[in-house]
Amino acid sequence: MQLYGIEIASRLLLGTAQYPSPAVLNAAIRACGTEIITVSLRREAAAGSGAGFWQGLQESGCRILPNTAGCHSVQEAVTTAHMARELFDTPWIKLEVIGHSDSLQPDVFGLVEAARILCNEGFQVFPYTTEDLVVGEKLLEAGCELLMPWGAPIGSGQGLRNPDGLRAMRAHFPDVPLIVDAGIGRPSDAALAMELGMDAVLLNTAVAKAGDPVSMAAAMAQAIKAGRTGFRAEPMPRRDMAVPSTPVLGLAELT
Repeated sequence: MQLYGIEIASRLLLGTAQYPSPAVLNAAIRACGTEIITVSLRREAAAGSGAGFWQGLQESGCRILPNTAGCHSVQEAVTTAHMARELFDTPWIKLEVIGHSDSLQPDVFGLVEAARILCNEGFQVFPYTTEDLVVGEKLLEAGCELLMPWGAPIGSGQGLRNPDGLRAMRAHFPDVPLIVDAGIGRPSDAALAMELGMDAVLLNTAVAKAGDPVSMAAAMAQAIKAGRTGFRAEPMPRRDMAVPSTPVLGLAELT
């Protein structure tokens, strides 16, 4: 998998918020084998604990993908991205411009505007978007090289609410990396995303809030590998009627 020219082996991107402790977070990172972890600028600096949190992330050896979580305007997202680039020393930014407070649905109009600004300033943008094809085209025109459609509202654990929409995105953007971001609740959700042809899955709450985050992280990694393998194996098409696995022709006739 190539993301902005960087080859990534693991197809699981892991968020770093809401874990019971830094030790559990680090154990989950190791258990799933992720190579990319997302970090909120606000989380890194929260309550004066940023230094210890940042040190633990550095020791993981993972690439840092800072995000603009909680931003509700273009100006807020762009300013946060500038601070994140300075703090984390990376052009990568997961761009969130939230448009609805309850569902945390992206403001796709502000998202495209912010993406255009940041891409022109040399950022490599990972846009949190919907499955809308027109919005996807606008983001690519703005300079994004990948898309991150949501599966369901952030933190909801509802899984994939619109698998047909994701399937249509895969068909419409065959050569664009697609990463399902938000809504994954169970390993089966992650496997389904990969079976639909997605390139990767980004999740956080499903692992952080599990009864055993470390085991759940490992399960998610296994599910993603299985789903990807299943997609590449070209699953049989669905049929409306049963088809016998044993041919009827040639069966003995008993009289």
